[in-house]
Amino acid sequence: MPSSLMDLRRAGVVLHPTSLPGPHGSGDLGPNAYYFVDWLNKAGQTLWQTLPLGPVGPGFSPYMGSSVFAGNPMLVAFEPLAERGWLAASSLQVEFDDVKVDYPEVLPWRMARLREAFAGFVATATPHEHDAQAHWVASQQIWLEDYALFMALDQAYAPLLWPQWPQPLAQREPAALAEARRVFADELAFWRFVQWQFDSQWQALKSYAHSQGVLMVGDLPIFVAHHGADCWARPDLYLLDASGQPRVVAGVPPDFFSATGQRWGNPLYNWETMQADGYQWWVERVRRQLALADVIRIDHFRGFMDYWEIPADEPTAVKGRWQDGPGDALFEALTQALGPLPIIAEDLGIITDAVVRLRERTGFPGMRVLQFAFSGDAHHPFLPHNFEPNTVVYTGTHDNDTVLGWWANCSAHERAFAQRYLDVQDTDLTWALLRAAAMSVARLSLCQFQDVLELGSEHRMNVPGTTSGCWTWRFSWDWVTPQASVRLAHITAASARVGFERLDLSA
Repeated sequence: MPSSLMDLRRAGVVLHPTSLPGPHGSGDLGPNAYYFVDWLNKAGQTLWQTLPLGPVGPGFSPYMGSSVFAGNPMLVAFEPLAERGWLAASSLQVEFDDVKVDYPEVLPWRMARLREAFAGFVATATPHEHDAQAHWVASQQIWLEDYALFMALDQAYAPLLWPQWPQPLAQREPAALAEARRVFADELAFWRFVQWQFDSQWQALKSYAHSQGVLMVGDLPIFVAHHGADCWARPDLYLLDASGQPRVVAGVPPDFFSATGQRWGNPLYNWETMQADGYQWWVERVRRQLALADVIRIDHFRGFMDYWEIPADEPTAVKGRWQDGPGDALFEALTQALGPLPIIAEDLGIITDAVVRLRERTGFPGMRVLQFAFSGDAHHPFLPHNFEPNTVVYTGTHDNDTVLGWWANCSAHERAFAQRYLDVQDTDLTWALLRAAAMSVARLSLCQFQDVLELGSEHRMNVPGTTSGCWTWRFSWDWVTPQASVRLAHITAASARVGFERLDLSA
């Protein structure tokens, strides 16, 4: 990572923007996002880590969306649209659940409001506003037009997946695409507008965060969704059959946690084709993410060394096999094109020596999760005294329970070991774990916001392997006590993690 990001010890909080408070059914990039930046600054935190910012997919997961380049339309705030006269304030009078995102109700309502705002933009926008949009659209041609057309066709042919669309469109015949762009011209203009507004609002929030000494940490899933603009636009980059269906899919093999492994179902990359043009698709993907975030967490880093390939007709992950990933060649191409990469490698799970060596050669810090640290003995690599400085420590990630939830359900061995290690009983366990992370040699220390609020299992963000009830968590500002920010700030200061002076982020 660039020295300006990694040479300083930092602390931060994991919170997806949809979890923010707000009146419109879901957290977004409106006023409450700015209030949260203010809270981070007050608490001495210089990192805000989100989940992927792209559109949600099946089960409303941000890890399986319709594009890895686009932003989530649900994050577009309505206040700026109303201020510009594109959206009537009367359209925003609605009551939703304050502490949960009810996607089946909220998503269609928010999309309807975005269509109203688009109509207002078309009718009343100034020449300067039209020019601003046109300039942004021109800067995003590498992905925007394919995404907008995919979304228009997806709506027109729902619920069919793209290989089931009329063959000329599924196979991307030029004449069929040109005709579709003519027929759906208004719809394409709408999706461009939504993405322009997402990007404008996100960049404004990012700039404000920088002014408060806060860096944004993004999240890049290794794989893409099959039914998405990325796969439809460039089917040659994936291992698909002649009809566009995956021949093999992604997952992980059977292990201690699952006798049948995990069959994720994502299409797998055709790494030979990607290598032929110097991994240009990956260069553009990472370039886009670096425009959105200061640091990127790459999910499932081990898949770049070797990955589990499952025949698409297999219902489980049992009958898969390991295949070689691109290894060093990909990261050498990325570095040559983009310079030093501010990347966190998610290296959790069963990691081989080859994966460790790849991470070490890239220089990327790996991850350690304290909730996993107490299942063994004093030699466990996730215990703070076994860290190396080039490490990112988490009390827990979005896939973990909250600390209090973990503590309520951990084994007797974990409980006894943690009590001895942390010198704590049941009370104050959360803050003992937060302090252990902050005081470690790991350069970056992060925690879930739920843990700062000392919340239980009912507040966790995701339960891996389940398909309902996840990704919906939100908080309320009246849960956030002044003592929490003061206590976190004191720990941050005592552990020599930067957070109380303004940083020169242009360095």
